[in-house]
Amino acid sequence: MEAHSEDALERARKLFAGPCGFMLGVVTMDGLPEEGPTEIAFAGRSNVGKSSLLNALTGRSGLARASSTPGRTREINYFDLGGALRLVDLPGYGYARAGRKDVEAWSKLTRDFLRGRAPLRRVCLLIDARHGLKPADLEVMTLLDHSAVGYQLVLTKADKIRPTALEALVRKTSEAIARRPAAHPIIRATSATTGEGLADLRADLAALA
Repeated sequence: MEAHSEDALERARKLFAGPCGFMLGVVTMDGLPEEGPTEIAFAGRSNVGKSSLLNALTGRSGLARASSTPGRTREINYFDLGGALRLVDLPGYGYARAGRKDVEAWSKLTRDFLRGRAPLRRVCLLIDARHGLKPADLEVMTLLDHSAVGYQLVLTKADKIRPTALEALVRKTSEAIARRPAAHPIIRATSATTGEGLADLRADLAALA
């Protein structure tokens, strides 16, 4: 996996260690904030660890609220990173404990957001390293390919599997995205618990600011 220079890592560390706060939660497209700085969205199956990753990237334990109940987040949550970046926490997909109408409403909101948000430079598509790519992930990747929205696969909970298994998963996942037009070629394996991969992911995202 490609590594960054020490200077790039340090610039990214300072950016993500700077001011960062919750902006607003959005439940309809007309509630989106005015277009401004570059936006980076975080998407993934319910309980994949989006909130934990956001907290770990910014070094703040309570920035995004993690829940042990899959499918709890139903808003698009915006966080401002020092006026340089906006981090966007999208509702989890692939879990339907909520009522069908609720699931359809927030799924449509997410799809509309991904198709039509001009400042959106990248979607970090989170994949649980213990499970790999699932059909729901492939559907989202196809949506992003068709919408010409660039996305980068981020493996979460990398500390939960053996290093050899992780290496094999990275290779398999790289093969799966090789022909996808909107997929970023670099896959990051991360752990919100140990900090693995976070510095390089910060640098990937800081380069878009």
